[in-house]
Amino acid sequence: MNIEKQVNEITGFKNLELLANQVVEGFISGLHKSPFHGFSAEFAEHKIYNNGESTKHIDWKLYAKTDKLYTKRYEEETNLRCHLILDNSSSMHYPAMKEMDIGHLNKIGFSVLASAAIMNLMKRQRDAVGMSIYSDEFEFYASEKGSERHHHQLISHLNAAIAESRREVQTKTYTHLHLIAEKLKRRSLVFLFTDMFQSDTEEEKLFEALQHLKYNKHEVVLFHTFDKEKELQFDFNNRPKRFVDVETGDFVNVYADNIKENYEAAVQSYFDELAVKCGQYRIKYVPVDINESFNAILTTYLVERSKFG
Repeated sequence: MNIEKQVNEITGFKNLELLANQVVEGFISGLHKSPFHGFSAEFAEHKIYNNGESTKHIDWKLYAKTDKLYTKRYEEETNLRCHLILDNSSSMHYPAMKEMDIGHLNKIGFSVLASAAIMNLMKRQRDAVGMSIYSDEFEFYASEKGSERHHHQLISHLNAAIAESRREVQTKTYTHLHLIAEKLKRRSLVFLFTDMFQSDTEEEKLFEALQHLKYNKHEVVLFHTFDKEKELQFDFNNRPKRFVDVETGDFVNVYADNIKENYEAAVQSYFDELAVKCGQYRIKYVPVDINESFNAILTTYLVERSKFG
């Protein structure tokens, strides 16, 4: 075995499917204390009633228990189509770590486990899921299907995304989003996991690409994935440090405390601008701290799914 590869090798999750199931089971148990109370009881057999639909299939017993309208769903019904998009550039592999578990994740690890959890929920509701993974190249694409074999194939590609360290791998997200928009022929709910690291010029092109997806009638959710402690609050000790751009190799030597206040203000301003711009483009913007739980991700999935029609 190549020694350098052995040193840099990162193991994926030992059992991504099992971890995703644990995340979802914990989430569903929490639904009893949330506005979705009652929905978890018969998760795969019901969907939220939308105004204008036939009342023929409303489950009145469930309505009596929850005071919310759900309709019974049948096996042959065509359900949601969802496409997961994963940014696999070098910056997503921050912070560097050899092994990951549910309590120790970097940005790509969090995004992979979150994607697997969404897939777990979709499988329970018999929905079809597709996936795209990109870095400096378009690494993987699969159209939306609901079979068990397809599910295992996507889990395998998700795990592979974190099983190799990446150095100085940049990406132009917008080029890949245009390709995906061309490939998605049927209306889908699209979830994009990215840390939004790009230049101002690329940001403009990125929103043009997101608009391309919107033009094709897809609903788009941007999960802005970041490490709040390090990347927003700049929480480092005040020893002299070299900060290296993992995508370009450029570096700067600084004392963290000397720039902390200005850095945090600039990054927060950027996040605020992203939220406003997503609102203008009617894209759902969800900032996600990788040190928090997956509840924001899965709640967003449920809310967007209930609205998708």
